[in-house]
Amino acid sequence: MKLIIGLGNPGGRYKNNRHNAGHLFVDFLRSQGDALRARKTDCFMNDSGVFVKKAINRERLAISDLYVAHDDLDLKLGAYKIQLGVGPKVHNGVTSAEEVLGAKDFWRIRIGVDNRDPNNRIAGEDYVLHDFEFEELEVLNKVFDEIHKELTDKF
Repeated sequence: MKLIIGLGNPGGRYKNNRHNAGHLFVDFLRSQGDALRARKTDCFMNDSGVFVKKAINRERLAISDLYVAHDDLDLKLGAYKIQLGVGPKVHNGVTSAEEVLGAKDFWRIRIGVDNRDPNNRIAGEDYVLHDFEFEELEVLNKVFDEIHKELTDKF
């Protein structure tokens, strides 16, 4: 049994932020009527570890059965990686999960969100709190479909 947890921030203000790519992925799975077990965090990104630990304890899952979906500024918009124990250089939600779980050996669904202008690059911590543009959401949905297909094969 596997569990996907999408990281993000709660509330309508953050709904379409780049930092909420994990939440958006869970919404995509639900819109497909998918049977994959997926949940969205109900806390702010920096507190994600507490939610993740409660969820795997409630489900009595091994950490290796956990998939954490999150935004990744190390990857360009349109790219993704599914990796065990490997994550972005800096991500407060993933760091929180690692610290609270006391382990790094869970799967990461790394969803690329970087679409910054190389000549006018704003700081990452500000950029991830900006909403996706409509065209970017279309790209993201295609990526979500690819991830979904890959996960279906794994599960």
